[in-house]
Amino acid sequence: MNSYTRYVLRQLFAGMVLVSAGLTCIIWLSQSLRFVEMIVNRGLSAGTFVYMTMLLLPNFLTVILPIALFTVIVFTYSKMVTDRELVVMRAAGVGQFGLAKPALIITFLTLAFGYLLNLYLLPESYRSFRILQWEIRNTYSHVLLKEGSFNPITNLVTVYIRERAPDGQLLGILVHDEREATAPVTLMAERGALVDTGKGPRVVMYNGNRQTVGENAKLSILYFDRYVFEVPTSSESLADRFREPRERSMAELINLEDAEGITEHDWGKYKVELHKRFVTPLLGVGYAMVGLACLLYGPITRRSQTMRIVTAVSIMIALQGAALGLENIIAKKLFLVPLLYALAAVPILAGTMMLMRHPRAPKPRKSKLKAA
Repeated sequence: MNSYTRYVLRQLFAGMVLVSAGLTCIIWLSQSLRFVEMIVNRGLSAGTFVYMTMLLLPNFLTVILPIALFTVIVFTYSKMVTDRELVVMRAAGVGQFGLAKPALIITFLTLAFGYLLNLYLLPESYRSFRILQWEIRNTYSHVLLKEGSFNPITNLVTVYIRERAPDGQLLGILVHDEREATAPVTLMAERGALVDTGKGPRVVMYNGNRQTVGENAKLSILYFDRYVFEVPTSSESLADRFREPRERSMAELINLEDAEGITEHDWGKYKVELHKRFVTPLLGVGYAMVGLACLLYGPITRRSQTMRIVTAVSIMIALQGAALGLENIIAKKLFLVPLLYALAAVPILAGTMMLMRHPRAPKPRKSKLKAA
């Protein structure tokens, strides 16, 4: 590896890290706002919130890495053109692929990491995220009862706690249960405790009363020394939870006939997910080749920089939009799957062919001499 390759590779690697980190933080912050409700209404701890959102990072990186790679290559090489560094290297006899070698190295490193993300890290992390999300919605919401506020357990059951004692007792309990529309129930007790049993959480209440309004609008009050209220839980168990395509392992996506919970009607989106995991890293290679071809093809001059950058960005946006559109179409028409691979292969082949062509020397500008 010569000094030119090391010099450019350092710039590309540093830029790749910075751009990827910046885009990841922006997307992470925007997506994490969806889970603020779990902190405010369900008492989710900050540590669990951070861990939950971190599990989504592989899902973000599969989209971010190809775009970051394209951005860094275009910025670095356009800067080198502006500083006349590429002109000097080309005049010194460095060929097209010699100039593009640092970008190709970082591209293939990104390709390898992209396949690691898509084939293993993405399904594992997203499955863990969905399991944690399910547990929070179906378990944590019943356990984390905040004092001094009305806690909506479900749409029909609300629990109020005046105070939580240091020993874990619940003081000043009020429960309103509307699961029976014709006979809503209100429970009030001086104290109690939340007990997690094998059949679900229970609120054990002491020294209280049970109020019921019958069909004839007559209030019925029952006083008790001890009463056990069953906190409603989701009827769906963790084992019965439906798993999305992104949660499925490669083995499940390849052998859909043996996968559990997948009907033939849903095969389309699962097949698209399978091919998408193979194609997405290749799209990053295509974006890189588009940037290299636009900036290195033909004579290198400062005048043509803006037009070349605009062309490269326009092609990249068109490819990204076409990939998103094809995913929805192919889910309904699986015979169009080769179009996904063609979309990734065409820019790679076209960029390679353009880099193989020897650049022509720029035409000298005609100067107009004024007659003496």
